[in-house]
Amino acid sequence: MEYSNWENQSTVFTFLVVGLSETPEPQVQLFLIFLGIYLITVVGNLVILTVISSDQRLHTPMYFFLANLAVVDIFLSSVTVPKLLFILVTAQKTISYTECVTQLYFFQFFMVVECYTLAVMAYDRYVAICFPLNYTLIMSRAVRLRMVVACWTSGLMNSVVQAVSIGHLDFCSQNKVDHFFCDVTPLFKLSCSDTRVGEAIFMVVVVVAGMGPLIFILVTYGRIIAAITKISTSRGRIRTFSTCISHFTVVALYYGSGIFSYIWPSSTYAMDKDVKVVAVLYTIMTPMLNPIIYSLRNKEVKRALKKALGIRSLR
Repeated sequence: MEYSNWENQSTVFTFLVVGLSETPEPQVQLFLIFLGIYLITVVGNLVILTVISSDQRLHTPMYFFLANLAVVDIFLSSVTVPKLLFILVTAQKTISYTECVTQLYFFQFFMVVECYTLAVMAYDRYVAICFPLNYTLIMSRAVRLRMVVACWTSGLMNSVVQAVSIGHLDFCSQNKVDHFFCDVTPLFKLSCSDTRVGEAIFMVVVVVAGMGPLIFILVTYGRIIAAITKISTSRGRIRTFSTCISHFTVVALYYGSGIFSYIWPSSTYAMDKDVKVVAVLYTIMTPMLNPIIYSLRNKEVKRALKKALGIRSLR
């Protein structure tokens, strides 16, 4: 099998994406399930965006960041699901080198943007609970915009590093990507080059871009909980913490599955069914669940949604 360098490898090299299983026939049932999930993801997040933009009462820092999260979720899901749907309905599992690296680039991009967006949302809750009188001043429009730009810039820098590290690898005889999309670890496993430097860079990125925001979120929630315990009434404590439940649930789902997939010993890594199921959770299911979680747990979003649909609220 031919292989070449970064400049011309894309024109002669083709990968074989295994998908969720090695079944050679079309899998119509799975196609319909994932098509439904994808449509719910796109429509649900678009509804969140529409509701936030159309209701003046939701033009606050918290919902500004929620709208950004909705945009990221649409793109994150769109990076992997359409190709998976194509594989499931046609059983054609080939993917060009260029398409594979492009998919990896954008997947890493939006993964990191989501990590930092969740961290920024945690900081927003911290300021709202611990510094309520100065909340509007601290979380000004300029500050919010800088935070969002920083999230997207961090994603851009990470994806460039990952794409370049993969682009300098050679792929000799093996071309089977044992996953349902092109990701860093499966491609390292395929390479006939020395991947130690690339794997070291990857782990540094995982720690900085993945674990860094998680540690920040945990520290932030520690301070939030400390502040809540000082509230005199139990009703006040419950009401205050309820503003954080949706965000904390999303963080638990996203990081719980992501850690299992990425903080995993390279020497024992195997893309078995369990790992693929976990990958489905954080790449496909979480973007679908986010708008549902925020809608069900947030009275203001539900009120705005009812207003947009012309449904009269009942006391």
